[in-house]
Amino acid sequence: MGHVFFTNSGSEAVDTALKMAIAYHRLRGEGTRTRFVGRERSYHGVNIGGISVGGVTANRKAYSGALLPGVDHLRHTHGFKENLFARGEPPHGGGDLADELERIVALHDASNVAALIVDPISASGGVLIPPKGYLKRLREICTRHGILLIMDEVITGWGRLGTPFASQYFGVEPDLITFAKGVTSGAVPLGGVLVKDSIYEAFTAGKAPGIEFFHGYTYSGHPLACAAGVAALQTYEDEALFERAAALSRDFEQGLHSLKGLPNVVDCRNLGLIGAVELASGAEYGVRAFSVFEKCWDKGVFVRPVGDALAFCPPLIAEKKHLDQMFGVVADVLKSSPPS
Repeated sequence: MGHVFFTNSGSEAVDTALKMAIAYHRLRGEGTRTRFVGRERSYHGVNIGGISVGGVTANRKAYSGALLPGVDHLRHTHGFKENLFARGEPPHGGGDLADELERIVALHDASNVAALIVDPISASGGVLIPPKGYLKRLREICTRHGILLIMDEVITGWGRLGTPFASQYFGVEPDLITFAKGVTSGAVPLGGVLVKDSIYEAFTAGKAPGIEFFHGYTYSGHPLACAAGVAALQTYEDEALFERAAALSRDFEQGLHSLKGLPNVVDCRNLGLIGAVELASGAEYGVRAFSVFEKCWDKGVFVRPVGDALAFCPPLIAEKKHLDQMFGVVADVLKSSPPS
C-alpha cells in the first residue's frame, strides 16, 4: 500500500474511500458496483456517507430520510454468551457471522456490490472485539466476489494493538485503509486513505489529461498537518511506543478483568490497549454507565460511557501505575453502585 490520499479527518477519509471504491470499479468497466455493506454498531464518522454505512443508531436516527440508498448491514459481533469475559479475540461465532456477507452478496448479486467497510474493533459501538477468524473470512469472501475491503482504522491505527495497523495484527490485507487521530497524536487535524498499488494504478493508467480522481479537499495534505504527522511518527519510532503498547497490553488486560464480579458488571472484553466493561442495563439505556463515568471523573479518572459499556483507551505513553489508578478508581465506584 504505497499511496495515500490525504484528508483532514476520519470522517472525510471514510467518504473518500467510498467514492474511491465506486470510481475504481467504474474505471474497470464494472460501473454497476455501487452498493456498500457496513455493520451494525460500527462507526464511520459523521459525514453522510459514513453515517449511511455506519450502524450506530443514535447517529442515524435524525437523518434516516437522507442517508445513502443501496447500503446493507451485517449484524454486529456481540452477543454470544460463550464469548463473555473473553481475553483477546473471542473464540466463538467468527465464521458464522462472516458468512452472512455471502447471503447479502447473493441477494444483490456481487456485480452490484462495491465494497465492505469494517472497523476492526467497533469502538464507538461499545468496543466489540472480532471473534477469531472473522476478519480473515470476510477478506476471503470479498476476494472471491471482487468486492473491495475497506478497513476503517481511525481508532485502531498507529499502535493501538501494538502494531502500526490492526489489519497487520489480524493478518488481513485490506484494499483501502482509512486513518486519522493517531497519525498526528491529535495535535493537528489529518487523515487519509491508504490504497493498494493496483487501485492507484487503475486511476493513473489512463492516457486522458486531467484529474485522475475527481475529488479533494482544500486542505488535503496541508504542510502543517503533514509536518505534525512526520513528527508524531518519528516519536512513535524513537520511543518505541508501538512495542510499548504491546508490552503494556498484558497489564491492561489483567486490570480490566479484575473488575469481573463487581456489582453490575456483566462482561469485560479487551484487545491491545482498548477494552470495555459492560454493565447491566438499568431502567434506561446507558444511564448506569454515565453515572459511573461522572463519579470516576470526580475522582480524576476519565472513562468513556458508550451505551451500557465503559470504554478504556489509554494513551500509548501510559505506565502500569496509571492503569492501576484507572482501574482502581473504577472498581471503587462500581463497589459503591449496588445492583438495582
